[in-house]
Amino acid sequence: MVHSAYKAERFPGAQPTGETGLQRCQWLGCTEAGLHRAPKDRSLSEYYVFCLDHVRSYNAQWNYHAGMSDEDLEIEFRSAATWDRPTWKMGERHAPGRPWHRVFDPFDAFPDSETGPHGRARMPEIADDQVRAKRVLGVTGHVTLDQIKTRYKVLVKKYHPDANGGSKEAENRMKQINAAYHILRTALTD
Repeated sequence: MVHSAYKAERFPGAQPTGETGLQRCQWLGCTEAGLHRAPKDRSLSEYYVFCLDHVRSYNAQWNYHAGMSDEDLEIEFRSAATWDRPTWKMGERHAPGRPWHRVFDPFDAFPDSETGPHGRARMPEIADDQVRAKRVLGVTGHVTLDQIKTRYKVLVKKYHPDANGGSKEAENRMKQINAAYHILRTALTD
């Protein structure tokens, strides 16, 4: 099948074959239609046109990196690893026209600065007593004062000593709940 997209005008200097107007294979002595391009050099700006058999032969022996020094090869490979795009160390700078977005840094990826990677203030450290207090009240994540109050009321109804027949265990549990509520309420109102 002949593809009209490969007409001779697509490849300047090509010799058309007969009535179809397709370019002839540029392999010496070949009379087949040249339907496949093969680069002449590393610039990839000029191409030979070959038939399928000859483009396979040409590509099997052609080496894009031929004649490059070891240093040039290293530069080429490093650039290709990032798709020939510029890169910077994390947190140093950003791509032009793309401002950094503020990022929550819970794993402290940037421990050596007082601010995060983009000049924002670091998240305040959560005290261990607040973590324990949340565990006692059975809440997780970021909570509001209203959520703490609601949870406190539910636990008071459940563990109040009067509702549990004066149980010593319920009394101890209530002391823990009151202490946890006080810690979290203080932390949220300051």
